[in-house]
Amino acid sequence: MLMYLTVMAAALLVAALTLFSGFGIGTLLMPVFAIFFPLEAAVAMTAVVHLSNNLFKLTLVGRYADWKIAVRFIIPGLVFSAFGAYLLTRMATSEPLYSYEFYGVRELTILKLVVGLLMLLFALLELSKRFDELSFPKKYLPLGGALSGFFGGLSGHQGALRSAFLIRSIDDKTKFIGTGVVCSVAVDLSRVAVYGTLFFGGTLTTIVDSGGLNLISAAVLTAFLGSFIGSRLMKKVKMRYVRNLVGGMLLVVALLLGSGLI
Repeated sequence: MLMYLTVMAAALLVAALTLFSGFGIGTLLMPVFAIFFPLEAAVAMTAVVHLSNNLFKLTLVGRYADWKIAVRFIIPGLVFSAFGAYLLTRMATSEPLYSYEFYGVRELTILKLVVGLLMLLFALLELSKRFDELSFPKKYLPLGGALSGFFGGLSGHQGALRSAFLIRSIDDKTKFIGTGVVCSVAVDLSRVAVYGTLFFGGTLTTIVDSGGLNLISAAVLTAFLGSFIGSRLMKKVKMRYVRNLVGGMLLVVALLLGSGLI
């Protein structure tokens, strides 16, 4: 029961927040899954929830997307997302770098270290007011797609970079959110394809034996509710407040991952 309540609460909150901030739902949901499952299984489970939720968000706000801008962003994003996802699957099979005793055996792996450092970096970006002012001309959209796609595939951190590259090209808030969701779906499709090839087969037994399929279903439905709530509040919530909350949450999770506690 505790496992279900924890994952569902996280899915509800994060799905509502991600509609505003643009950071991936997997950024914070994956560590929650990792409390109860091996990290590689947690990545695979999170990817399913993330893609399902993005497809649901697409039905809510996808009609606002600027497709001319989205296509320039998506094409390099697809390629580099697959590359980032491939690196993630390779790191997941590496031996622990360090282990210690603290209420059981705690292990620091290269995957936890890399993801933890990336989360720390993006937490600082979310908390920085200067990052609010960072933007790039429209001509750099393909570069933004490549960078956002790569980090999306590697650690799920595609939203902050995507926002920085899209913000100057799109003035309307709803159009900005809709375009971001379309780009995020494309990255998800690319990385889930890689995870499906290299990850899911080896972890499916673990997920099924541990009741993970029911948990994934519960997380997907709860995330749908969170996204729906977020879409109703889309024009009422100030972006700065959300980004401060997201940055603080990322900072905590980054420290826990970097220390091997989760």
